[in-house]
Amino acid sequence: MIIDDVHRGIHRRRKRKRIGRGPGSGHGKTSGRGHKGYGSRAGASRRLGFEGGQMPLFRRLAKRGFSNKRFAANVAIINVATLEQKFEDGETVSPETLIEKGLAKKRFDVIKILGDGELSKKLTVQAHRFSASAEEKIQASGGTVERLVS
Repeated sequence: MIIDDVHRGIHRRRKRKRIGRGPGSGHGKTSGRGHKGYGSRAGASRRLGFEGGQMPLFRRLAKRGFSNKRFAANVAIINVATLEQKFEDGETVSPETLIEKGLAKKRFDVIKILGDGELSKKLTVQAHRFSASAEEKIQASGGTVERLVS
């Protein structure tokens, strides 16, 4: 490799290509569109997946399976260890407080509390779903579990 090649053909302030400005420009007459055909016409743009009349790839492949993923609820997952770190003893954990503390950042439909880690603080936890171990740990530390209706 020649080190000079790295920057060859790269211009910081490239001029705009002025098409349709005579034969001397090299982009005159047909303005780089060729002669006749679909691409030469105004407003011509091929649809997504068009392969020039050849049977497109998405039609050549077999249809397999089905997914309901786009209808599934977006679940924000929070572990018991995170609650231990971010909340003080006697506080209430709710969707609003989780958003305030930056624990539920993305858009969510449901909050689920999982049982990873230990909990020693007495918290009132309001969420839509709880794992069995999380519920057990919250109640063992003297806290209460409140299920929200989604």
